[in-house]
Amino acid sequence: MKSTLFLASIFLLLITGGRVSAADTWVETYDSLLQKYVTSTGVRYSDWHDDKPDLAALAGVVKAISKEQTSGKSKDEQLAYYINAYNAWILHLILEDYPTKGPGGGGLFGRTKFFKSENLTVAGEKISFSALENDIIRPTFKEPRIHFALNCASTSCPPLHAKVFRAETLDADLTALTKAFINDNPLGVSITGGKAEVSKIFDWYGEDFTGGVLTYLNKYLTNPIPLSTKIDFQDYLWTLNQAR
Repeated sequence: MKSTLFLASIFLLLITGGRVSAADTWVETYDSLLQKYVTSTGVRYSDWHDDKPDLAALAGVVKAISKEQTSGKSKDEQLAYYINAYNAWILHLILEDYPTKGPGGGGLFGRTKFFKSENLTVAGEKISFSALENDIIRPTFKEPRIHFALNCASTSCPPLHAKVFRAETLDADLTALTKAFINDNPLGVSITGGKAEVSKIFDWYGEDFTGGVLTYLNKYLTNPIPLSTKIDFQDYLWTLNQAR
């Protein structure tokens, strides 16, 4: 895989006359890694962990992400960058700790430390996952669909997108991921007997879903439900989102 990624980089250099930016390089490398290891049932962490060249390739991705700046980028370019940064760093740190039961080892103390410690660098600044999401992404972009694109490496988290996020396809990707989580994933929304059991995400980030949870769900549900429907929030499963 290492040779494949190297050859791909050389090919890009040739067809563009050498005008390939560092961003272009890490984006293509990261995309190749995602397509190789992310499946419909989770991430193939064991295989990835055993492939030392691909581990090194991901380390190179987060190193490039750390140095890239957001100034001069469009709003969609910035948002795509931040989502990719969050997810790539999650993968990198999980693989550093692998085998693990989940983020921070699976327990509450370790998980809190995992998400709140400044263990990642994004756009040249040391930051935590919590701050990246809650101090930068949510208030800056005010885009509730990011909750179905950010992946916390856990079973109840919306599935990791198997491709890199790009500005030109960002809107379509966010909509597709939102619809899939709401319509096709029982850990997102499960409707039975006049009751909706929904992900804890809709509780934790309720203020992001304008008009209320049911109103937001009905924007994407194939079969909308009455606004009088009773809502229960599911327990969140923090076990590792490992491919089955």
